[in-house]
Amino acid sequence: MYAYAACEDAVLLYPLYALLFTEHGLSPAAVSSLFALWSLTAFLTEVPSGVLADLVSRRLLLVVSPLLSAAAFALWTLAPGYGTFAAGFVLWGVGGSLRSGTWQAHIHAELAVLGRADAYPRLIGRAEAVGTVSALACALAAGPVLAAGGFTAVGLASVAMPLMAAVVALALPDTRVRPLPARDHTAPDDAGEGVDEPGARQVLREGVAALRGAAPARAAVVAVAGLAAVLSLDEYLPLLIADTGLALTAVPLGYGLILAGGAVGGWLADRGTEHPGRVLAGGGCALALGAFSATPAGLVGVAVAFGVLRWAAVQADTRLQRETADSSRATVSSLAGSAAEVTSLASFGLWALGSAWAGPAVLFGCAALPIVVLAVTWRR
Repeated sequence: MYAYAACEDAVLLYPLYALLFTEHGLSPAAVSSLFALWSLTAFLTEVPSGVLADLVSRRLLLVVSPLLSAAAFALWTLAPGYGTFAAGFVLWGVGGSLRSGTWQAHIHAELAVLGRADAYPRLIGRAEAVGTVSALACALAAGPVLAAGGFTAVGLASVAMPLMAAVVALALPDTRVRPLPARDHTAPDDAGEGVDEPGARQVLREGVAALRGAAPARAAVVAVAGLAAVLSLDEYLPLLIADTGLALTAVPLGYGLILAGGAVGGWLADRGTEHPGRVLAGGGCALALGAFSATPAGLVGVAVAFGVLRWAAVQADTRLQRETADSSRATVSSLAGSAAEVTSLASFGLWALGSAWAGPAVLFGCAALPIVVLAVTWRR
């Protein structure tokens, strides 16, 4: 599990693909259109992929997901251009959707088979921490690899690691027994062998019904979506770091500090679960103090805040998994993922609007307010 997370996030292109696009003549508007296509693809395929994960082998989808990512990076490397960049983002978006919800549902289901479902927050949090550290290591290595072999070397290395993730996924356990629906007694007795696989509509209905009928599950979805809205601001962290007065060459170090904070939060996801609201409120205060200070030292507070946010995201996901039946677990997780996509897009829009009046330090400081609101709601 840890090896899969490490391989999937070990992509040297992560900190460089925007530069790859501009290197081939794309304007900022064209680059933004690619990001919009990526988000739209993820949104449209999130729920269908979750339903699929409740119908077929989840391990199979975890094998296919990194293969699509590898195909995207191969297109970008071997035939760079706007059309292939767009096709790559579609492939990457679909691949990410196949993993989203499936990964969490698969881990929880396999732990439940072993009678160790209570270990879920620790394992999923540490897997995320391993992935974050892997991404950090690749970010530090991307510069030297780019200097030595250009974007071709960076791209080929980025293709290799997802392929390795697919191989690792083949070794994941797959002992889940997919439940079958009750037989349709209105059908003729000789219409087939007996019971067919549950259909997509049935699985989707079960997922929606699970949310409608369980207030704790709905609360968990709200928490997942709310936390995603704030976590999505990590796209703007380089702007905040540069706004503290650090030299451009030192920005990656500041970014690495915040990534390290997120990794620690994931690693400690099974700690402090008695008072999640208080921990989350503390994270909001740390973000406000760190961001409003607009100093390099304030980045420590921001790192603490993002560590708490990663910790809280695991708590919310754990609650959602516990409140959901396995027959529709991936579907419900994907419904939560769709809500998270919507709130993330709203955050991007609010940032664009607010940036006309305030800088990154003020905007990140204001982002502490919804964290505190979530903390109060969580306690209730």
